[in-house]
Amino acid sequence: MSKLARQGRMSSQSRRGVRTAAAFGAASLGLVALSGCEQPRPVATATVGGDSVSAEASCYNDGKTIPKDELRKCLSEAPSKTISVDAAEKVRLGVPPETADAGWQIFADGEPMLSETLKKTYYSFVGEVFFQPRSQQPGEKPSGPKKSINLTLVQTSGGDFKGVWHFTLKNTAGE
Repeated sequence: MSKLARQGRMSSQSRRGVRTAAAFGAASLGLVALSGCEQPRPVATATVGGDSVSAEASCYNDGKTIPKDELRKCLSEAPSKTISVDAAEKVRLGVPPETADAGWQIFADGEPMLSETLKKTYYSFVGEVFFQPRSQQPGEKPSGPKKSINLTLVQTSGGDFKGVWHFTLKNTAGE
């Protein structure tokens, strides 16, 4: 092989080596940069018909118990996501598998919707259950259906709260 041919071949191999080293370096830097980032918070979803809204957990401590002072503040936060619901439509609520494995509960305006802790990734209700007036005291004037409710999903385990998600359900009946 001529000296010129060997130089051309070495040159092409050298360029390939440089490109490989550069790609490896860029990938390494990317991994280092990502390792310093926070893990994304889990997302819960509310679906009505073909519409869905998703919300990141407003409080989440990587699956550990949320400190009481932080939890109080978090539970009082206003929802940032709203979805419209007709009384006859189904509302489907979904959580990540890790949340379902730990257990979760559903609260409407601070009141529990179910007596048990859920262990599956989704649960559905007919929309009207959210907007019915709560039990009335004797002598109180009957009220009509609610216009909206604040829905809170809570990941629980052994009585500890580990994640909180907020949604507003807007009643579209009669619009």
